[in-house]
Amino acid sequence: MTDKIAIVLGASGLVGSALVEQLISHDNYKKIVTLTRRPVANSSDKVTNHVVDFDQLNNYTELFHGDVLFSCLGTTKKIAGTIAAQRKVDLEYQFNAAKLAANHGLTHYVLVSSSGANVTSRSAYLKMKGELEQQVLNLPFQRISILQPSLLLGKRANDSRFAESLGSYFLPFVCKLPGLRKYRPIAGHQVAKKMLFITSQSGPKVEYFKLSDLFDTPNN
Repeated sequence: MTDKIAIVLGASGLVGSALVEQLISHDNYKKIVTLTRRPVANSSDKVTNHVVDFDQLNNYTELFHGDVLFSCLGTTKKIAGTIAAQRKVDLEYQFNAAKLAANHGLTHYVLVSSSGANVTSRSAYLKMKGELEQQVLNLPFQRISILQPSLLLGKRANDSRFAESLGSYFLPFVCKLPGLRKYRPIAGHQVAKKMLFITSQSGPKVEYFKLSDLFDTPNN
């Protein structure tokens, strides 16, 4: 199909913004719909931005018509203020959007999750990521692709994360040590590239992409 419509959640974030730019130059997509909490400038006529109230997503059902939902939404406890507020963004908002997309016939769901995501994790962050992965598997998508990156590298707009900045400096060197390679960080644009590549290929109903898979993306 060369006239796909992509819906992107989290288009103002590190992975989402890189994904939108790559979608613009991809011949398979004729339209990109971005759903954000704040206005995002469009760099192409192919992109239409809609500012939505994620607490009232059912008021925007007409926006969930397309072919692929790319879910890159996320925040931190520091920005959200509490774990409960972070869960609302990372779990509730994304799952509600996935339900609307599935109910409106979108066939392919592509989720940016996290390495170590697990419903039994002691980490509140990894637990909510694991819960989202598990919940979306029950939705009637024809295909579900889940990516599990580690620490994401790249410049984030209006978001200074000291711990991530420190980690992004030291981890590339530390992770060259034997046994630590599986924890190495990855650039946001590399994750976006893998997301786009996945949608240009056929695949099983449910597929997971570990960190090593994300580094291995042919040019398409």
